[in-house]
Amino acid sequence: MACRISELVIDVADPERLAAFWCEVLGYVELGREDDGSIEIGPPAAGFGGPQPTLVLSPSTDPRRGKLPLHLDVSPTDRDQDAELERLLALGAKPVDIGQTGAETWHVLSDPEGNEFCLLRARIAPV
Repeated sequence: MACRISELVIDVADPERLAAFWCEVLGYVELGREDDGSIEIGPPAAGFGGPQPTLVLSPSTDPRRGKLPLHLDVSPTDRDQDAELERLLALGAKPVDIGQTGAETWHVLSDPEGNEFCLLRARIAPV
């Protein structure tokens, strides 16, 4: 028997702001809140335990910024990469220069708190 990733927990300064951002990026909804201010978001139909992991945005007075040991890669589902890049920038993502050559097939971005993530070219089917 094997394990499966069910949640990704991210320390953030402003869970409310990041929950709104990532809900828009991923098409997720708020699933719940904890007494410590954490907000869990996930797929609207499945929620926790579904085929996609949920995100728990946990308040922290010392969240890490920039390149994390683990970062998220996202892929467009209903449009091409250029159109998705424009959508993410309009939501508040910012381009990040980590020394790319320009030949990469992905874009390095940061969320509103500066956490890096990548937008891949490959278009995948929605779950």
